[in-house]
Amino acid sequence: MYYNKVEICGINTAKLPVLREKEKLELLQRIRAGDKEARQEMINGNLRLVLSVVQKFTNRGENLDDLFQVGCIGLIKAIDNFDPGQNVRFSTYGVPMIIGEIRRYLRDNNAIRVSRSMRDTAYRAMQAKEKLFRERMEEPTIDDIAQEMGCRRETVVMALESIVEPMSLYDPVYSDGGDTIFVMDQVGDHSDDKDWLEEIVLKEAIRGLGEREKRILSLRFFAGKTQVEVAREVGISQAQVSRIEKGALSRIKKQI
Repeated sequence: MYYNKVEICGINTAKLPVLREKEKLELLQRIRAGDKEARQEMINGNLRLVLSVVQKFTNRGENLDDLFQVGCIGLIKAIDNFDPGQNVRFSTYGVPMIIGEIRRYLRDNNAIRVSRSMRDTAYRAMQAKEKLFRERMEEPTIDDIAQEMGCRRETVVMALESIVEPMSLYDPVYSDGGDTIFVMDQVGDHSDDKDWLEEIVLKEAIRGLGEREKRILSLRFFAGKTQVEVAREVGISQAQVSRIEKGALSRIKKQI
């Protein structure tokens, strides 16, 4: 289900209610008094908040209905733990909780397996981070988390890094409204292995290219330089390098 449609998890997103801050505060106070109807109304009134967070994860190939449901769990946790007495908007507290819940779900379903002990340490670190955030209403440092857990700073760093979702080579890093630059465009290859351009010997195919095109392809595929390095050497922008490279490769493939 995609966001240019109006239904997700059977919910017509165009009809989701929107609560004002005053209404949220009143509902939260009723919730603290044990009003279950107010809790449900608070959940329904913040589903758009979940939707806005889920949109940040639309390019990961995950089922959006699943992410929306997981985000709702984060929303419920935020509602149950939020202190209305704090001078902070509910969304300021709720968004990190929703994001955290979705990230935990993505980590648990990650193809790269992390040891149980490392994952447990990472979850403890995340819980400590959320606890400190609730108490201080500001992002805690790694040292704060380590002190809260009673462990070394290096242990916290290693545990948190072990559950970070890997980045795809096809993830976009920049777009100027034209050609998009992907992660793979910024990765160089400094190994001694011959590039595919050398291996299939495309001398005839590249003979018709301009001098600047040949130079850019030579720097990119023979010298193993990144587009940033090529742009600096040639004296043009990275976006221009990307366009020239893709255009030249397209012409070569057509000739092949």
